[in-house]
Amino acid sequence: MIALRPENPLIVQSDRTLLLEVAHPSFELVRDELARFAELVKSPEHIHTYRISPLSLWNASASGVTCEAMAETLHRWSRYPVPQNLLQEIQDHGTRYGRLKLVAKDGRLALEMVDRGLFWELTNQKSLLDVLAEPYADQRGIFLKDGMRGEAKLRLIRLGHPVQDMAGYKDGDPLPFALREQLLQSGRPFRLRPYQQAAADVFHAGGGPDGGAGVLVLPCGAGKTVIGIGCMERLKTHTLVLTTNVTAVKQWKQELLDKTSLTEDQIGLYTGDTKEIRPVTIATYQILTYRKTKESPFEHFKLFEAANWGLVIYDEVHMLPAPVFRAVAELQAKRRLGLTATLVREDGQEEDVFSLIGPKRVDVPWKTLEKDGFIATAHCLEIRIPLPTTERMAYAVADQRARFRIASENSLKLAIVDELLAGHAGDPVLIIGQYLDQLRVLGKRLKAPVLTGQTPEKERERLYAAFKTGELKVLIVSKVANFAIDLPDASVAIQVSGTFGSRQEEAQRLGRILRPKDDRNISYFYSLISRETTEQEFARNRQLFLTEQGYRYLIESRYFDEDSRLSEPLVWRQLLEETGGA
Repeated sequence: MIALRPENPLIVQSDRTLLLEVAHPSFELVRDELARFAELVKSPEHIHTYRISPLSLWNASASGVTCEAMAETLHRWSRYPVPQNLLQEIQDHGTRYGRLKLVAKDGRLALEMVDRGLFWELTNQKSLLDVLAEPYADQRGIFLKDGMRGEAKLRLIRLGHPVQDMAGYKDGDPLPFALREQLLQSGRPFRLRPYQQAAADVFHAGGGPDGGAGVLVLPCGAGKTVIGIGCMERLKTHTLVLTTNVTAVKQWKQELLDKTSLTEDQIGLYTGDTKEIRPVTIATYQILTYRKTKESPFEHFKLFEAANWGLVIYDEVHMLPAPVFRAVAELQAKRRLGLTATLVREDGQEEDVFSLIGPKRVDVPWKTLEKDGFIATAHCLEIRIPLPTTERMAYAVADQRARFRIASENSLKLAIVDELLAGHAGDPVLIIGQYLDQLRVLGKRLKAPVLTGQTPEKERERLYAAFKTGELKVLIVSKVANFAIDLPDASVAIQVSGTFGSRQEEAQRLGRILRPKDDRNISYFYSLISRETTEQEFARNRQLFLTEQGYRYLIESRYFDEDSRLSEPLVWRQLLEETGGA
């Protein structure tokens, strides 16, 4: 007779999907345990759906989660017996990471394995013929052809065989420096927080071959730049930092000068305007992918070989442009650090990140840092608004892409923005959107500056500085502010439009307001959505990220009369706090 445990919140299915009951008292505990080895797929109000994939199991294994621990979680919380085939798949895929090791042997690189069956499988794969050289005599390993370290790992993971790279790294030129005990700008004491130190330690791994390559996943506002600096300090070597835009480049330099003994002449900026190559060089992804025509070579890939780098840091690694993977494949002898708030890539190239940058080494839950006060508590609310009749007619006859834009630019959102600003009078507010016409209308209506990709760099810096000092209370920004922008005092974000169903964008936008505050340490994230439109459908996917990080995403509707007038105004902040929207 099958033993049932109806009090448990989890249903485990043989197709690798897991259904978790949100209302269960143990929901948060189970959610955190599942997040170690499963991916959140859907998150409606009552039942969240997770999926176990080979990649999620390989990342779990690389970060130290055993197959036994995964199975124990499923057994403990499942309402019904766990399907035997799923347990077998966890054992099969979860133990694959580590079965195939890349090592240095006799001055060459080789793949080693203890499983002779795996040896025969690899030697008979046509897709590996041009990367593998001669086998060991005892059939326990195979040498690689020269220059094939990255390519071999890519091809093998696509065959279902993740490689544990233990071949070691070439040391770059030395760069002695130290972390400051007091910040240069403020004079306040400085040291790495415990989780930052732990992340740097895991990446470094005592300098051995098991460290030196991997991805650290931490929330926006948790100090990923500081962790990167901590990793640099452990290695004390020439370092190339790649990040998303010129503002982020300058912020990296400011952080390095503020928190380390590095001097101005040791840090170079490599952007469209400046081409400095120094012991620490900070560049943008955009400059790396610049070329005159689609057929022309990437002119700035030479930066990877311009110095004897001992470490390459990929900031916001989920945004790493696809062409750069080609260069990364040739950099496997250098230590590589990826920093991100989410491993989700909209192009589906998570396996390439695993192979070429490295597996996930650290994944710190957002809610854990919130509980400890290292990031702000966030109240998240989606406000659903009808399309006015005239816009509804245009929406009805439009194609899919035009429908999304019409819904995103819903004119009734303006009245909700007014309402939100009235409830947050005096608070520093970011209004974030996708469409420039919509943002300019808001700028004119609110008499607030609009910052876009066309805004000159000096003007951007002036606006950011005015916002930080409190001189400017409302700043309207396009998607240019999605990434690596340090606005520590922002406590309110109003998202008026977004990029279809981008989970990574939702992560970055929430991250703009999560940096810890000096007073209440509470932030508010509002997303304005046109009800019963494609925008509402795409919003569900964006919310997946917030849900998997443990945030409650409340949904409320706002109604208008036939003349597009609101009923009695609401104070949304009060509503959120009364309903416990964190």
